[in-house]
Amino acid sequence: MKRYFIHTFGCQMNVNDSLRMSEVLSQMSYAPTPVPDNADLIILNTCSIREKAEDKMLSALGRYKPVKASRGALIGVGGCVAQQEKDKLLKKVPYLDFVFGPDNIARLPDIIGRVSAERERVVETAFVNSEEYVFPRADPETSRGKVTEFVTVMKGCDNVCSFCIVPHTRGREVSRAFPDVLVEVADLAKVGVREVTLIGQNVNSYAGGISFAQLLLRTAEVPGIERVRFTTSHPHDLSDELIEAFRVQPKITPHFHLPVQCGSDRILKMMRRDYTVEQYLERLAKLREARPGIAVTTDIIVGFPGETEEEFELTLKLTEQVRYDNQFSFVYSPRPKTGAALREKDWGPVPHEVKIARLERLQKLQRRISGEITAALVGSEVEVMVEGHSRYDATKRFGRTPENRTVNFEGDAPAGAFVTVQVERATPNQLAGKQVALLKPPTVEPLPVPLAENPFHVVAEA
Repeated sequence: MKRYFIHTFGCQMNVNDSLRMSEVLSQMSYAPTPVPDNADLIILNTCSIREKAEDKMLSALGRYKPVKASRGALIGVGGCVAQQEKDKLLKKVPYLDFVFGPDNIARLPDIIGRVSAERERVVETAFVNSEEYVFPRADPETSRGKVTEFVTVMKGCDNVCSFCIVPHTRGREVSRAFPDVLVEVADLAKVGVREVTLIGQNVNSYAGGISFAQLLLRTAEVPGIERVRFTTSHPHDLSDELIEAFRVQPKITPHFHLPVQCGSDRILKMMRRDYTVEQYLERLAKLREARPGIAVTTDIIVGFPGETEEEFELTLKLTEQVRYDNQFSFVYSPRPKTGAALREKDWGPVPHEVKIARLERLQKLQRRISGEITAALVGSEVEVMVEGHSRYDATKRFGRTPENRTVNFEGDAPAGAFVTVQVERATPNQLAGKQVALLKPPTVEPLPVPLAENPFHVVAEA
């Protein structure tokens, strides 16, 4: 039996795509290996949202070159960089065997067959027409032993923000029919999954026969499902109906990732974000009124072309005002074919050292706020869904609160159980404590041997 290794870069969508690749490869009688040195096939599933991710991908390809030399391993690149660069990757990396885009995962058997039998280098990056696109459906057995899982409900994005390459690499928005989503969720619940995260590049613009709010409510009604999450969202799709869903359905977890990107209205307009800071705050206030205590996280880009010091100060002010639980912040990175990259010289590039200095100031501020939020929880009791052993101490357990806060704790509850944990210590990124009560046991008997956190050995990094 041949063995494969998948190295994943980027977001939850890419992790989910890698799992679908793994299922296709298992049907081809490939088995996973946790180390690339033993692989007959290596796939890099890539992200192009930032230049750094591309650099990491090229560095990893260099590390895998000796495996090809020693074992004759096939090497392929999938995902967004593949979609962006197409046959340019084959010219740039002469030992690369094949390149395929996100829409072509189901074609892996044909691609690998052509490479193996005909020794040709293959590029498959054509988008599938919206009317013909079929969402890959997860095999629920892949998730047996896990308690939380991703479910893809849409792909692509129609917003064309000036900094973002997603419309060029993932295509236009396509939504999955809601009955298919609900069937997959029900199948996952039968193998012990208790929490699902509905994912898509612009998930709350979902249009698969019902509204996104209705999809969340129906997902929450699936027997066995206790928590429903979703990512990623656009502020203009935070509708009154979606806010009301948070008010009426407690299984929709009190956590909302709402990317703001910047605190300056002028920069937001240049980014092609169709809201002002005031409108963003108005929607957020309605959400917090409907679900008191909801944790809010965000994305922020620092050093967008033309950003002045005063405009960056507005981003700091917004961070203080909102008091995000956490944020994912990055320096602006020009991406091919995007409006901002084409006009960066006209708008005025921000020097790299200025970008870095601003990013450090922003992240320092956010660490303080995050630390204050978690420190306030010391001494309280929180609900935790147990996901398995702690990564830091095998004698302890690990899980998350409804607000998506990480908790490592002393206890003996199995994966899939819900427990109360008394918080004894806190850092900006996690809580620690001890189990004080079992709230709900798992819905299925825990596996006698702990399942590897990642049965397909899909190595992932940001």
